[in-house]
Amino acid sequence: MTTDALDRLRSLRRYGPEVPALLAELAAGPDPFGALQSAGRALARLAHHLEPVQVTVTGSGTLDGLVPSLTAEFARHGLGLDPSMGDFGAWERELLSTSSPAALLLCVLDASTVFDALPVPWTVADAAHATADLLARLDAHAARHAEHASGLLVLNTLPLPYTETHQLLDLRARAELGALWREFNAGLLRLALRHPRVQVIDLDPLLTSGGPLHDPRLAAYAKARLGPELLARYAREVGHLARALRGRARKVLVLDADQTLWDGVLGDAGPEGIAAAHTLRGEAFGRFQRVAKQLAAQGVLLAVCSKNDREPLLAVLREHPDMLLREPDFVAVHAGWGPKDVALREIAEALNLGVDSLVFADDSPFERGQVAGALPAVQLIALDDEPALHVERLLADGWFDVPELTDADLRRAEGYRSESDRARLRESAQSYEEYLAQLGVVVELSALRPHEVARVAQLTQRTNQFNLTTRRMSAPEVQAYSDGPGGLVVTVGARDKFGDNGLVGAVFVRREPEAWHVDNALLSCRVFGRGIEQAAFAALLTEAAKTGVAAVYGSYRPTAKNHRVRDLYPSLGFEPGAEGVFRHSLRRLPEVPAHIALRGTIQ
Repeated sequence: MTTDALDRLRSLRRYGPEVPALLAELAAGPDPFGALQSAGRALARLAHHLEPVQVTVTGSGTLDGLVPSLTAEFARHGLGLDPSMGDFGAWERELLSTSSPAALLLCVLDASTVFDALPVPWTVADAAHATADLLARLDAHAARHAEHASGLLVLNTLPLPYTETHQLLDLRARAELGALWREFNAGLLRLALRHPRVQVIDLDPLLTSGGPLHDPRLAAYAKARLGPELLARYAREVGHLARALRGRARKVLVLDADQTLWDGVLGDAGPEGIAAAHTLRGEAFGRFQRVAKQLAAQGVLLAVCSKNDREPLLAVLREHPDMLLREPDFVAVHAGWGPKDVALREIAEALNLGVDSLVFADDSPFERGQVAGALPAVQLIALDDEPALHVERLLADGWFDVPELTDADLRRAEGYRSESDRARLRESAQSYEEYLAQLGVVVELSALRPHEVARVAQLTQRTNQFNLTTRRMSAPEVQAYSDGPGGLVVTVGARDKFGDNGLVGAVFVRREPEAWHVDNALLSCRVFGRGIEQAAFAALLTEAAKTGVAAVYGSYRPTAKNHRVRDLYPSLGFEPGAEGVFRHSLRRLPEVPAHIALRGTIQ
């Protein structure tokens, strides 16, 4: 099967929707990292078909084998690797340069960075001095990068090799070295907490997942001090990071029920014949539920898509003593006997999300194959009849990783659950206008405040449907825009009688003496159709008119997903001008919709 997938990848002339499926097949195979590295070599010629990501690779050893793995991992997420390899061992010179246009600067270090600097013979005190010196230098580099560079600096922790620790014959000294090394790695990890535009990948969990640190012969003769499997696992983490930075993190985990949430088939065995606790296999399913609940607590939306009768399935979620996940934990429960691709589409529509927000975990190869053929944008997690591996497979690809969690993430499920209350109101109203009038929408506008920066950055990264230019920004870039000459970031909050939606939108404005320029505007899909964007632009245009500028210009760059806002500017009184630019003369200003109460100020 792996050979077939590789052969098909090698035969492709361009990147198509079949590529992620073939790469997923390789990732689930017996040698996933070796197969993906081979796939990366085959895909290098297709990278120009994808959204490019410039990546500079530097470090303290030989890293040539990293590029094919990065190529494959990026391609899994529809991203094309545009690599630049630094000179061997010149990592510090690379970090001193602030002119690199790379979106990611990967500085891959290993323990030789410390031990090659020690005298012979050396002591634990020498190692302590060398680690403190290296950490101080990296801290200074991280601060300089955060101040001057635009991309993300990616560092890593340094695994401690057996061949270094066991040069110490004194077991107490060996323990002391281990302790100071862990403190050194903890200091490296804290660099990501202190400096914007810095991430640190912890290699220790990757090592514990399998594979040696290196091949001693390649380490000695080729300076390849990090082995190919470890570098491949590192490449996967970098792929997750690139995906998150490009706004491609997933939002919804959809779970099958039989042999996924519990052991057994409900329709055959009844509720007394299924288990998620109290048996060896049942406990494995219970662990899987525990991890899903942990993800949900961090903003991942949970849904069920099962071929079962609805009422018996709901009874299990409500009453079965083994269930850790209960009905309120899910924003949607779809049970029926139709095709699962139709059910998944209905779940996405009910949540007002695209199917490319979904990750679907199912133990049936038939069901996964049917979904893959009908909805290739849905990511699949291939479970099987070994529940002990469910958790590992759920977490392997980090589909929900984000640069930083926000308060909005933690409240996301609550917000979607309140949609059922809004749906009932909408059904009972005589018209949509009556529904809006009864909803009691309050919109609060404000100039960007410090505690809102991370959330606004997240909106730029994750919002696709209402995103006028799809410019992805990190938190430091959002702050820099706001602090720049004439910069204004207007945040949009919303609430109604059923709850607080939090910060749901933002408008990026450059103010010049003669005109204002809207560089981008974003709105969460959760609040579409309530007139919130009209209220925000009405306030913005009114404020611009007060300053005496002659016009407001707005930019729109069409993408495959933002077509629903292509008519936004004309609907607000803007006239089309040069390609992608609209102009409002400020002679006739739009009004705030009557059903909206507007609060706050934008300057």
